[in-house]
Amino acid sequence: MRNECKQALVLSLALLSLSGCFTLPELKQAHPELPAAWPEGPAQAAIAPDWWKSYGDPVLNTLEEEALTHNADIRLAAARIDEARANLGLARADQYPSAQIGVQAGRTRSTEVGSFPIPSPINNDFKVNLQAAYEVDLWGRYRKATEAARAELLGTEYAREVVRESLVSDVAKGYFALRALDAQLELATETRSNRKDAVDLQQLRFDNGISSELDLRQAEAEHAAAEASAAQLAQSVRQQELALAVLLGRSPRAIVDDQVSRGNPLNALTNPPAVPAGLPSDLLTRRPDLRQAEQNLVAAQARIGEAKAALFPDLSLTGLLGSESKRLADLFSGPAMIWGLTAGLVQTVFNAGRTEAAIQAADARQTQSLVGYEQAIQGAFREVLDALVAQRQSRELMEASERRANALGKALDLANLRYKNGIDNYLVVLDAQRNLYQAQQNAIDARRSRLAATADLFKALGGGWDGAVADNKAAATSGTGSP
Repeated sequence: MRNECKQALVLSLALLSLSGCFTLPELKQAHPELPAAWPEGPAQAAIAPDWWKSYGDPVLNTLEEEALTHNADIRLAAARIDEARANLGLARADQYPSAQIGVQAGRTRSTEVGSFPIPSPINNDFKVNLQAAYEVDLWGRYRKATEAARAELLGTEYAREVVRESLVSDVAKGYFALRALDAQLELATETRSNRKDAVDLQQLRFDNGISSELDLRQAEAEHAAAEASAAQLAQSVRQQELALAVLLGRSPRAIVDDQVSRGNPLNALTNPPAVPAGLPSDLLTRRPDLRQAEQNLVAAQARIGEAKAALFPDLSLTGLLGSESKRLADLFSGPAMIWGLTAGLVQTVFNAGRTEAAIQAADARQTQSLVGYEQAIQGAFREVLDALVAQRQSRELMEASERRANALGKALDLANLRYKNGIDNYLVVLDAQRNLYQAQQNAIDARRSRLAATADLFKALGGGWDGAVADNKAAATSGTGSP
């Protein structure tokens, strides 16, 4: 017996030595070089997942909740999480023994005139048994597979958060665009009405010989331009409604029949307060896409361990316990008992390099995940810096556009006064009207860009900060909201 044990040990060592000829890959770790601090913004603060509430519009809040409930991309991401959770269950199951119970009943008849005739040609056979099998995870193959599946599950959960952040940002910006188009359409409608009054006035002046036909035709042309602008804006409003309805996950009938609700006008939406200063390391734990890339790297590293385990022998244990009898009445008697125990050690000696190729492929996937993680970090910091610049520039653009519109409004008043006093002709008034109308449209779009830039910043930061919603509620109550 002792000699048999020695022989088994020698055989095991020989099998293990066959796997030592292959150079195993090393695990790669990410060590990103982070800046000491941001040149401006953002703070180390807890994430506020409902950052859209900082705009102070209950309708926008309702639309965001509707999108989070019904949007197809969100539901698809949730289904992927369910699949990853099931895969984790499958990986965990491999770490435990499996057991099967079997019941069998048979009846056969043998020949009575063959070479070896049987006195009783009809034979009954009844069997019931419990069979268990267990593969000992000596080299961590199934542990690594479970670790990889767990990381992949976390990755899919973070992927859903990526979809969520993109969705709520797109809904917010789509709503801002819709309210901006509403304001521009309202302005175009008012301008069309005013220019119709101007046409009537010029018609009266022409009929009384006070002004020329040129002034009348120019007024008619400006009125037609205002009508065309209003029609185009009405079409844009409807198109934006349809695009937003799709983001909300509405049914085809609802997309066609239902309108998107409106809340506060564009100029009543509150801009979130400025982002406080802080350190950038917090971004690595805030952004779900970075967490997803990190989990992809963890899963790839675990898959290397799983692939490496194939270099070593597999040890499996099986057991059988049951009863077998020709008569059903004797099936559970003592003499009918059957049992068996088996231990097996299997080592792959030759498979044309399949195992080594699988390890090399796992190592290559680890490298890809590492590079992807580094790229995700680079992209995240670039997006934050771009968002910070866009926020500052959009604020300056909005303020300059509003100052220009105010100045052109005063210029139009002066042009009307000079025309009435006969100092300038009507063309000067028309130029002033066109300039003011375009400046007012630009000012509306600049305010939309300002709001959209804050939404992009929230997305780039992986969410809002705790103080943003509370600060804006206080500002809205006191009437001192950020312009």
